[in-house]
Amino acid sequence: MVLDVTRGFPMNRRSLLLAGAATFSGLASGSHAQEALPGADLLTDGVTFDRAKLVDYARALAKRPYVAPSATLPEPFNTLNYDQYVGIRHRPERAIWADQPNGFVLEPLHRGFIFQAPVQLVLVDGGKTQRLVYSPQRYDFGKLAAPSSNIGDIGFSGVRILVSSPEAPPREIAVFQGASFLRAIARGQAFGAISRALSIRTADQRGEEFPFFRALWIERPLRDDHIVVHALLDSESVAGVFSYTIHAGELTLIDTEAAIFPRVTLDNVGLAGMQGTYLFSGVDRRGIDDYRPSVYEVGGLQMVNGNGEWIWRQISNPKQLQVSWFGLDSPRGFGLVMRDRNFASFQDYDARFEIRPTLWIEPIGDWKSGAVQLFEIPSNDEIHDNIIAMWRPKEPLTAGSEHFLAYRQNWCWSPPEKPQLYTVAGTRIGRGSQKRRRFVVDFAADPALQVKPEELQIAFWASNNGGQNLRLIPASDNRPLRVTFELDTGSETMIELRLALMNGTTPASETWLYRWTP
Repeated sequence: MVLDVTRGFPMNRRSLLLAGAATFSGLASGSHAQEALPGADLLTDGVTFDRAKLVDYARALAKRPYVAPSATLPEPFNTLNYDQYVGIRHRPERAIWADQPNGFVLEPLHRGFIFQAPVQLVLVDGGKTQRLVYSPQRYDFGKLAAPSSNIGDIGFSGVRILVSSPEAPPREIAVFQGASFLRAIARGQAFGAISRALSIRTADQRGEEFPFFRALWIERPLRDDHIVVHALLDSESVAGVFSYTIHAGELTLIDTEAAIFPRVTLDNVGLAGMQGTYLFSGVDRRGIDDYRPSVYEVGGLQMVNGNGEWIWRQISNPKQLQVSWFGLDSPRGFGLVMRDRNFASFQDYDARFEIRPTLWIEPIGDWKSGAVQLFEIPSNDEIHDNIIAMWRPKEPLTAGSEHFLAYRQNWCWSPPEKPQLYTVAGTRIGRGSQKRRRFVVDFAADPALQVKPEELQIAFWASNNGGQNLRLIPASDNRPLRVTFELDTGSETMIELRLALMNGTTPASETWLYRWTP
């Protein structure tokens, strides 16, 4: 059973990526108050690294009051604009492990612009820690004057991870930068969706809190197919450790282990979150003056429940913030999915939306009861990450408690598990007859599907009982199977819609969901 409950209120348009970075721009990576904690020596050189010791450090950190140390940057890095910041490039020949055949290289990211909070980088080589010290010789500063060599250790803002081979130049696979954000891509993709380690009070009138990664421990790979990164998370409300085993291949798979220690009770917390951009498509082109047919990098929220029900929630760009809850017991997977891989659908040579990644979460172990929460934030600019999805546990995370979580992130072209059902291939909405709205939902058939189109029936529900003129059009001549209907909206301000194809009493398609608003 899917529950879709609204808690909507007006919200200013914004980029959560930028907001996250700006929120913690006053923080630094260390403080004298924390040096006495057990495990704090992991931030120094020559110490044997042990994840359990790092978890103990986070556990002890959470028992102390949060300390927000100063984060200052010398000129000119404290006043950089966007163009100046992106003009700072890491020199390829200075990349970490660039001269060693281990399959991975690292590029520490410079501080500046919105990324002013320092992140400590610690290499783990042969089981021993080696703290990375800032040096201006690592960087080409573009049009900026290079700083003097006595600038000191100003730290980094994150790290870029690349995979290398003798046959090809290094290619990016993952970036840690900003709040507790991680971006990754499969081979041949462009960066798009972003994963969030932890989300606190998202779209809450009390204001969102952005936990951030204070330090990263990166293990030197012993094999060329994976690399391990351990991240210390810290904020006013929580401390924790997130460990990422990043498998590089045609796809990028990231096995994630989390240990979370709340300082206070977290009554609005999201786990395994993600965010991306959705501006418009055939669903909501009204008032759009743009040469491109569509502008988005995530097209829908896909979910599969523990009982095997597959759900597709079509995303939109509403006029007011919309928050939806989808109750799932023991979820098998969920993610923000990009299904349309056709350049003609976007017509953008620069953005290349059709090659942005799908991010699919596979829970490991039983996550029990909770909900996938979807936030659709109004936006008028494609630079905003206005779509957020996350797992919301049923019970709050109480102060002083301990929580351990594991899941796999699939950065891929499509989710690894595919239902042998008709799947939604496209949604379009336009003017219907007599002031109604006309809906067109296309379905693609799995090749293994044995159900014939003539055996299908439409199961349809509208919360206002306003559905009319339902029609099933069989696929032919490379055209998809199509369902059309009209919706009499009346004076409603929100209507929930649900549609599925049935073979008798057996589902023959995933469940299509949509929330109509004026």
